[in-house]
Amino acid sequence: MEAKPKFFQKHPLLKDILSLILFVAGVVVGTLALNAFIFRSYNVVGVSMENTLHGNDRIIVNRVPVTVAHLFGNEYVPERGQIIVFANGEADGPLTCKAESGIADQYIIKRVIAFPGERVVVKNGKLTVYNDEHPDGFSPDEDTYVSDTDGPKKYTAGEVDIIVPSGELFVSGDNREGTHSYDSRNGLGTVPYCRVIGPVIFRLFPFDSVRFF
Repeated sequence: MEAKPKFFQKHPLLKDILSLILFVAGVVVGTLALNAFIFRSYNVVGVSMENTLHGNDRIIVNRVPVTVAHLFGNEYVPERGQIIVFANGEADGPLTCKAESGIADQYIIKRVIAFPGERVVVKNGKLTVYNDEHPDGFSPDEDTYVSDTDGPKKYTAGEVDIIVPSGELFVSGDNREGTHSYDSRNGLGTVPYCRVIGPVIFRLFPFDSVRFF
């Protein structure tokens, strides 16, 4: 006695359609998980991170350390000098990184300058950080300056004298001349840890300027 054919053997087209639906659903779920917990990609807009990053650069942000910190019930704390992406908190928008004056974009990219309890002073074109280890102050750009065409610009405009509040970061763009950068010196204020998306680890585009950070 022959066994009766199974349902999907009788309806192979339906089987193919269901398989396709499951495949697409798996891709969508996997992409969402990757974007939420492992890596994110953004386009840089504007000039505030020059000369390190430029408008239309495509960057990759590492979400893993943020995800791990949150799994253990902690806030993620980046390192001084790291370039980070963080949520603006004042606007909704596309996945771009605002790098010039204005608050229209949902995400902003800047460099970490100082941590809670540290004093930040901008005067006579210089940015200086004071803390218990350096009571006489130090330049936070010592390890991040590369050359006159790469890294933070030496001149920092404005006048600032602030103690960074608990649980927040003082951040700045690398293009600190004039008002090119909307940052902790210039209208943005300090940034709560909870708004940090993650550190920039890679520039994917343009292809002739690919690099790790």
